[in-house]
Amino acid sequence: MVRAWLCDAPTTHGACGQCQSCHGIDVHVHADLCVLMPETQMMALGWPLPEKAQGEIDDKKRKPSREIRVEAMRDAVEFSQRTSARGRGKAVLVYPAEQMNHVTANALLKTLEEPPGDVRFVLATEAAHELLPTIRSRCMGHTMQWPEQAQMIAWLQSEGIAADTAQSLLRASGGRPEDALALARSGRSPQAWSLFPKAVARGDVSALTDWSPPQAIEALQKLCHDLMSVQAGAAPRYFAQADLPKVPSSMLPLTRWAKALSQQARTAEHPFNAGLMLEALVAQAKNALNSRI
Repeated sequence: MVRAWLCDAPTTHGACGQCQSCHGIDVHVHADLCVLMPETQMMALGWPLPEKAQGEIDDKKRKPSREIRVEAMRDAVEFSQRTSARGRGKAVLVYPAEQMNHVTANALLKTLEEPPGDVRFVLATEAAHELLPTIRSRCMGHTMQWPEQAQMIAWLQSEGIAADTAQSLLRASGGRPEDALALARSGRSPQAWSLFPKAVARGDVSALTDWSPPQAIEALQKLCHDLMSVQAGAAPRYFAQADLPKVPSSMLPLTRWAKALSQQARTAEHPFNAGLMLEALVAQAKNALNSRI
């Protein structure tokens, strides 16, 4: 959407992909585009950080932020008030928008309500309910639809993944094709994924071999989600029904487990002893899955 807005020769299908504007976006130097993402994500995707922020990280004064920082938002607001360099207006892209904390979101409110005439804001998110109501009320919503499963499988096949493997990876990633591709490239097999739930229920720590704590917590959250869905009478999303262990008779141990995993996710990057943390996570999962409450 942003590429099409800024493109010098847009077509009926969007940006041309050939002009100087499209090239500027490709190499992350477009003068009329401001991209706001968590610093960890910007670094992973090759987007440059502001000079001050990069200097602080290089000097080991702090770690890259996992949220969209208020300083970056203030820079974006200042950017929105400048004149367009290329004459086709400016754009500010915020993704994932739910990674704005309350201070950052409030720094955006006034400009979002009365933006300068030649700037457009795009707030992209997969969790719109986590945005402040005051932010949502100032935006025009547009729901994006995932491709059909056949299209996603065809795309994964074009990336060198067999059709049956692609289908298993799509389930493990919750129907997200890029996540499925990343899972395939991580070297984890669909077979290991299908054995994961019952291994955890037995307390088998080897089920998390070579997993980092953040990866383990994410997998356990998916398992907890599916068990809660089945307990509520819905279909699982990430695992096949036959791969799941017996569901606890009560929702209480699952809700407690889900809350504990959510709290642990906030400190997953802390330099704890990874081996001990994985053992603790599996023990916690075993207790929740075998609870008789």
